[in-house]
Amino acid sequence: MDKLRLEKYAKLIVKCGLNIQKGQEVVVQCGLDQPEFVATVVEECYKQGASRVNVKWSYMPVSKINAIYRSLETMSEVTAVEEAEWKTRAEKLSCLLWLDSDDPDGLAGTDNEKLSKANMARYPIIKPYRDAMENKYQWCIAAVPGKEWANKVFPELCDEDAMEKLWEAILDCSRVDDDPIAAWEKHNKTLAERCEFLNNYRFDSLEYKSSNGTNFTVGLNPKGLFCGGGETTLGSNVYFNPNIPSEEVFTSPVKGRAEGIVYSTKPLSYQGKLIENFWIEFKDGKAVKVGAEKNCDLLEKMIAMDEGAAYLGEVALIAYDSPINNTGILFYNTLFDENASCHLALGRGFSNCLEGYENYTNEECEKMGINSSMIHVDFMIGSKDMSIVGVTKDGERVQIFKDGNWAF
Repeated sequence: MDKLRLEKYAKLIVKCGLNIQKGQEVVVQCGLDQPEFVATVVEECYKQGASRVNVKWSYMPVSKINAIYRSLETMSEVTAVEEAEWKTRAEKLSCLLWLDSDDPDGLAGTDNEKLSKANMARYPIIKPYRDAMENKYQWCIAAVPGKEWANKVFPELCDEDAMEKLWEAILDCSRVDDDPIAAWEKHNKTLAERCEFLNNYRFDSLEYKSSNGTNFTVGLNPKGLFCGGGETTLGSNVYFNPNIPSEEVFTSPVKGRAEGIVYSTKPLSYQGKLIENFWIEFKDGKAVKVGAEKNCDLLEKMIAMDEGAAYLGEVALIAYDSPINNTGILFYNTLFDENASCHLALGRGFSNCLEGYENYTNEECEKMGINSSMIHVDFMIGSKDMSIVGVTKDGERVQIFKDGNWAF
């Protein structure tokens, strides 16, 4: 891969993604797949003014061994050192960068129930720190190729060619061209214009229909706003881009208003395993029935993680004719596949999708209909013939999507 292009990508992630301010600390979470690129990113963080960059390495084969051999008791424990790290992050509001290269099948063969129970046990300890940081710090998820991931996406190629082709796809989808930062400024402007159009209508609900069987209505929050592209932190007022790439315009629906059935259009990678060809039926806002050709038990455990896991936290609109979908690549990675077409998310909602959210506590946001959960899992439902109609409080119907794409 061309070194200059990788340097542009690193600068895009650090400057446009995190937008590090002078003196801020940065935490980088990554696998062992691209150490040279991680070093480039770390150097770029310092060039942008970071005071300290802490790299936390992981290796999925070791994670799998831990998942198999560790007891539920030790997996459920949040150690004193780990809790101290969360406390420090919450106090310092360190920037967080996750460079994702995970193997989509990396945890195949592990005990789903043990993993779920461990996460449920850890959540109450970690949640106060996450709540204290909510909307106050910069974070970004971007991707680099891993060998297993590349082989999953391009099984017909040798390791080297698969890695190179996945690099190309990541950089193309992330708009790493002659001037990536200028390209993202233009892209953010387009997403902001779409949000403005939708927000002016104050839709009460969205109706989804597709020939694959999706027939679904979701209620929107009276104080809800559509967001997309960059976000601005509370207090420090720093603009950053949490996802690179990103094509979505999204909002958090009101908890308790979702009816009908949705069919997935792409596999879901969850806990290192793939859930394939699945459907979810909603009643009174809650997922009450599910089915899947593969790993249905994992889907069932996912929606039972806590009280909010079976409710929706996000609805996201992305044109079927999107740059990511037009690659023709199934990435087996949520960061990319969720930005290829429309998706929903089970679990935690976004308080910053409420107008004036900065004036409310987390508890007040929940009372206004923002779902609370330990999970936030995106799954793709966009199709070539999908229709989405927005319905206002007074009954006006506006075609938002037609034949899978924006209707305006």
